[in-house]
This record gives sequence, structure tokens and C-alpha cells, in this order.
Amino acid sequence: MCRKLTIAVLLLVAGATGAHAEEIRSPNTHFFHESFGDLTEELEIAREKSQFGVMVMFEANYCPWCERMKRNIFNRASVQDFFRTNFRIILVNIDGDRTITDFGGNEILEKEFGLKHNRIRATPTFLFFDRDGQLATRYTGATKNIEEFLWLGEYVVDGHYKNEKFVRFKRNKRESS
Repeated sequence: MCRKLTIAVLLLVAGATGAHAEEIRSPNTHFFHESFGDLTEELEIAREKSQFGVMVMFEANYCPWCERMKRNIFNRASVQDFFRTNFRIILVNIDGDRTITDFGGNEILEKEFGLKHNRIRATPTFLFFDRDGQLATRYTGATKNIEEFLWLGEYVVDGHYKNEKFVRFKRNKRESS
């Protein structure tokens, strides 16, 4: 309930002052967490901070939708504050040769983690893992706007993914607005 109220207040403030008036900050420093690519370590941090878990965003080189999300959504203070409060946010490049450690402690290249282990075929793709490293939900594609991305976060954090699809959750949110 508290998270719903927080999101409602953030959306109300953004709407009342105009979305353009919201503080804009770099997504590289204020949205994504700095990571050494060890997802087991990221889970430990999420547990210590009582966060839901880890959100992994898969991007590709020259992905226009990924850039759109960074430029129009991830740079907003309300989005950054909500997501960093509730998740460790890790960026993985499906074209990347960086070695990461998966949730099982295995070292693997980013591109193998994306393609072979998580069947990422389009970007951006967001995978939300709970504190046990279990996949809670998957969302493929760019969201329409800031509001829809915040709804995605609420959908995961408040456990709606257990009972309904995001499409229905979104429809209910729009109808109640």
C-alpha cells in the first residue's frame, strides 16, 4: 500500500508540474548500479537492503528502443528513486564479451547469458529476479512512458505478477486513473 501511495504521489507531482519539470539525472550514475557483473553479489546486496531483488536490463549495441528508455525514462528522478529503492539494477549487453557470474556462480559471457541462458531475442528486455535468484517476471520492449514503467515496477514489487499478466494490471491501472 505504501508503494502504491508513493507511486501515486510521484505521478501526481509529475503531472501537476508537467513532466518536463521533473529533475533529470544521468541514468548511468542514478539508475543503473555499478556492478562487477557478479549476480550472486548483487542478490546479497538486495537482501541486505531489503529490496525485492535484481532487475537485469538486456540491451544490444545500437538498440534505438534501449536509447529511448535511457533518454526519456531512466533519466527521471522519480523512476530512479523508485527502482533503486526496490532493485539492484544491472545492465547486460547481449553483444558483450564481458564475463559475468550468473546466479548459480558460473562465469559466462554476457552474450551467452542473454542468448543461451535467458533466450533474449529482442531488446530491451527486463528480467526481474527475486532475492532467491528466481525469475519473477519478464518484460520485453520499451514501455510507452514513465507511468507505464513505474507500473511495471509496482507490478513486480507488490507481487501482482503472481496472479495476473502485466497487460491486465496495466488496463486496471488505466481504468482506475
